[in-house]
Formats: sequence, structure tokens, C-alpha cells
Amino acid sequence: MQIAGLVILLFILTFLLIKSTDLALESIRGLAKKFNLHSFGISAIILAIATSLPEFFVGIASATSGTSSLSLGNLLGANIANLGLVVGLSAIIANGVAVKEKIIFKEMILAAIAGFLPILLLIDGSIGRVDGVILLLVYITYASSFFKIRFQEIGRHHFGRGLFIKFVKNIEETEQRAQKGVIHLLAGVGGLLISAHFIVKYSADLAVLLGVPIFVIGLILLSIGTTLPELVVSIESIKKRESGVFFGNILGSLVVNSTLILGVVALISPIEGVLVKNYLAVFIAFFTAFLLFWLFTRTKLRLERWEAVFLLAIYIIFAVLEFI
Repeated sequence: MQIAGLVILLFILTFLLIKSTDLALESIRGLAKKFNLHSFGISAIILAIATSLPEFFVGIASATSGTSSLSLGNLLGANIANLGLVVGLSAIIANGVAVKEKIIFKEMILAAIAGFLPILLLIDGSIGRVDGVILLLVYITYASSFFKIRFQEIGRHHFGRGLFIKFVKNIEETEQRAQKGVIHLLAGVGGLLISAHFIVKYSADLAVLLGVPIFVIGLILLSIGTTLPELVVSIESIKKRESGVFFGNILGSLVVNSTLILGVVALISPIEGVLVKNYLAVFIAFFTAFLLFWLFTRTKLRLERWEAVFLLAIYIIFAVLEFI
């Protein structure tokens, strides 16, 4: 009963984490409008990192509490969940998704490199501060070069046409609430900090009761909750036939999780003592999911529903095996 209670409590706290993310982003949009900062570049950056805010705050909380392995599991698990759970469910609900932009395949290569980098750095069983600096440099290089070109390209064609669902087209709706933006922002960030703190605390308690490493709790249970923003944005983008947003959301989250967030966590508190068998399973799962995702989308420039079912099945099998 105690285990069930902790699991329920973790999901409630994760829900509060997501709602706090929404509140923070809403206020950012309002403040951007008030201070005339709603340029394309800022909107694009928000889109790139917004859905990873839950992982970021959990990462900060776990690093400052000395349990960085929880964040490591959460980030690696979120990457696999994005490819299997989020892509799978979204494409199943929408009956498949078409690939409309060839540049997506270039983004896939970069996302694959970013996704495998943390796993390679874990060969010695740890990610130290030097590794954290490497990850941050990779993200800075990625954002300052490739994203700059990507932002300009999208901006010429889509700025002002509602491409960035939730992050651009709703700016006008938040104008009247701009005066309360600072209060809402503080409330959202406060909610993120508090919920992330207790998520880390109770995750550690649950790991002890289940007799599993805290890394596994982050890898499966926590990652499912923190990928909910990606799932919501993915479903909405497919319904609106904005496949560029769908793929950008998935691939962008992979890069942010694997480089920016993990780099910050490692700088605050190096990750030590990760068991080889844990990250080996992650490597196999991520490699399999990403390879199939790549092949499925390249064959007919479309991810079919049956292919999405296959990706979802891979994630379910991976999650079950981690607890056996």
C-alpha cells in the first residue's frame, strides 16, 4: 500500500510540475508581448526548450540533493519515451503523420548524435564536470549554428501564420494578463521548484521500497510524466497538420535533454556509479527506437499507424524489462 501511495503521489506531483510549466510559459508569452520581445527568434527558442522544463527542474533538484542519477535516468528515459511512447501514441491517434520537410532528416542526424553522446560518456560509469562542459558546448554550437539557419528558414515562411502552436499564436490572448505576468511567472517557477523537490524526495523513497536503483525510477516512472508536454504538443501539431512542429518537438527535446539539461546537472553534481547493465539496456532501446523511427519516416516520407504501434510496443517492452 505504501508503494502504491508513493506512485500515486509521484504522478500527482508530476501533474503539478506540468501545470506549473504551463503557468510559467503563459506568463513568459505575456511579458514578451508587454515588452515587445515577441520576435521570431525568441518564440522559436521557447518552442525548442519549453516542453523540457519539467526535466530541467527535476534535474536541478536532483543535482542539488546529491541524487543526480535520478535526473540521468529521467533524461535518458524521456528520450526513449519520446521516440516510443510520444511518437507512437501521437501517430496512432492521428492515423499516421507525413514528412513534409526534407531538412527534418538533417535534424535527425544531429538529434541522434546528441542522444548517443551521454551514453558514450557513460562508458567509464560516470559523467563528470568535464563531460558536462562538453555537453553544454555541443548544445551551444548546435543552437548557435544550425538553429540559427533553421529559425531564419522557418521564419521566412511561417512567422505570423500560427506555426508555433501554444507559443506564438496565443501571444495576443495573453496581452490583457501581461500586468500580472511577473506574479504568474514567479508562481510557475515556484511550483516547478517545489514539485521537483518533492518528486526527487519521494522517488528516492520509492526506489528503496522497490529495491531498485533510483536511476530506474527516473528512467521509467518519472520519464513518463515529464514527457506529457511533448505528447500534448505532438498530438495537437499532427491534428493541425503541422508535421514540422511534430518532428521539431521530438527531435528538439532529444537534443535539449541530452546536452543542455544533462550538462547543467553534471556541472552542479557529477553523476557517479552508474551500472553498466543499466545504460547498456538504455543504449539498445534508444538505438532500436531511433533506427526504426528513421527507417519508418524515410521509406514513404510518412510514419504509418502500424509503424507507430511497433514503436509503442518497443517502449512498453523496454519499460517492463527494466523492472524485471
